[in-house]
Amino acid sequence: MEKNKYYINIGTREISVNHDGNNDDFIVYATKEEIVGLREIFDEVYNADVRSFFRAHIPAMPYHLDASNDEFDDGMKAAFQKIYELGDETTKNHLTEMGVLEL
Repeated sequence: MEKNKYYINIGTREISVNHDGNNDDFIVYATKEEIVGLREIFDEVYNADVRSFFRAHIPAMPYHLDASNDEFDDGMKAAFQKIYELGDETTKNHLTEMGVLEL
């Protein structure tokens, strides 16, 4: 399968074939199937983020007991891991320096 270059912005969860503005936090080379997998991870992170937002408005439920926050954190770790696996050397070095992965 042919791998194409994609630009990733982790903050907005954007995956793009076009470099535009600030969407180049990370650069990966991936097949369409691999990008679909990354998109699915980003979608799960978004869903957990929305659930956490609503939980934040319930004062009786403490943050550290909220499963949605754990799901968000686990999703972000999965996203960083996938980006590392697909990333170019600059991306891999950046993620290593960030210390967000257990390598």
